[in-house]
Amino acid sequence: MDRRRLTEQELHNLAMNIVGRQLEESGYEFLAVNSELKKNPQFVCTKEKKLSFVVVKSIEYPGDPKDMDFFRADLNKMRDHALKFEARTFYAAVGLVNAEDYNLPVYLNEDYVVDYDGLIEIK
Repeated sequence: MDRRRLTEQELHNLAMNIVGRQLEESGYEFLAVNSELKKNPQFVCTKEKKLSFVVVKSIEYPGDPKDMDFFRADLNKMRDHALKFEARTFYAAVGLVNAEDYNLPVYLNEDYVVDYDGLIEIK
């Protein structure tokens, strides 16, 4: 069987699906969804009449999804933009790793492990 590594866009889409399901289950309604890489936010949504912007990042092992420093400038820029709309800004980092061997990339149609702790509000 030929193995194909997931592209950066496919990893991003996988992370968006994981976060999107969590948002739906938490009662958010989507106003806009953007799956384009490096174009923020990925989700503009409402919950209880409050507007929220959600920035989604896929982080492949050995990257740490809890380390926001690498994305801090993007997140602060998005937060400042969201404030103009009286919206909240959230960061959703989804760690992805090959389930069989953490040293291998995530492959198409193969098992993977998700490291996702939910939304982090950027204040």
